[in-house]
Parts: sequence; structure tokens; C-alpha cells
Amino acid sequence: MTSLLRSPLRGKGVYAITDGPRDDLFAAVEAALAGGARLLQYRDKTADAERRRSEADEISRICARYDIPFIVNDDVALANETGGGVHLGREDVSIAEARDVLGPDAIIGVSCYGSIERARQLAAEGADYLAFGAMYPSTTKPHAPVAPHDVLTQARSLGLPVVAIGGINLDNAQAVIDAGADYIAVVSAIFAAPDIQTATRRFADLFDPRPGIIR
Repeated sequence: MTSLLRSPLRGKGVYAITDGPRDDLFAAVEAALAGGARLLQYRDKTADAERRRSEADEISRICARYDIPFIVNDDVALANETGGGVHLGREDVSIAEARDVLGPDAIIGVSCYGSIERARQLAAEGADYLAFGAMYPSTTKPHAPVAPHDVLTQARSLGLPVVAIGGINLDNAQAVIDAGADYIAVVSAIFAAPDIQTATRRFADLFDPRPGIIR
């Protein structure tokens, strides 16, 4: 059985990642989902545990209404409390530790940066998707090294969904899709847009264009 059969993710599309505290967070999330996001990650690096718990709980409910997987950035305990999956970086717990807490059905994604060797190791450890980046200079992580596009192509052989992240916008998204990305993870190009739903739909149309829609 290949890793692809193990992963609970199906299809391709937009992976929307929230941009930290904002007064209209729930409306912004709803707009991204209405625009066609296929995955939603709650990312908030602040230390306000009570607010983060409340926000994650509500966002998980919004995602459930849209039947869209809900992922929490870094925080396994918060993911467990709110019924979400988790995205793990280099400094976070191991996949095995996260799996022990979240159970066999939770989505556990991992940051592979620009390393196909790290991706190969984490695929063997039970990751559900492999994220690479930054693909372009990013305002969210301005000091992140830029990963080569061919790492996306190489990762296809590992049999898991491939996510491209970092500096992706409508001008460059097609290039990473063509290189092998199943999902494009977008932060500011969605959540800093004046019309979040329309911005998300324009990205989604790169995967599933609708007749008569002019991008």
C-alpha cells in the first residue's frame, strides 16, 4: 500500500492559512472557505492561550460546516482539544508523538523546507502531506530560504500530497502547480486581500476553472 492511500487528503487545491489575530477572523475564514479553499490552517503565534483556544474551536466548527479539514499550526494539544489535525515544523514534536495524541485518523502535515531527504524521512514516519518552501520570498517568514521548484517534482515519487508555501500569489502560483504541487498554501495573498472570497476563488480556479469565469 502506498503512502497516498494512507493519507486522508484527496484532490488538489488551495490551502488557506490564517494570518494571526484579527477582529474579523471568523468572517475571513468563512470567506476563504466560500471561495473554494480545500484546507484551512489556524496559525497564531501569540501566547494568548484562552483566545487561541476559543478561536480554534469556532474555526473548527466553521470548517466542519464546509466539510473542509481543519489544521492547527504547531500546537498538538490545541489540535486535540478542537478536533483538528496539526502541522509540524522542525522544532515541533515528532509525528509519532503527535499521532499518539491525535489518533490514527488525524491529518499530520510537515514542513520539509527545501529538503527531499527530510521529506523522504517524514513520509516514512507517517506524514499525511509534505510542505515545501518558501517557494518565493515571503512576508510571513521573510528570512526563510527559498526552496528550488524541482523539489516539488522530486517529492511526487513519495506518494503523498505535496504542498507549496511561501510568497505564492496569482502571478507565480501556476509555476509551482506545474512543478508538482497538489496544494498551494496561501496566507497574505488571501487574508490581506480586500475581497477574501474572490481572492481565494481566483487561486481555486487555477485547479478547477469554472466556465465563463474571467480571472
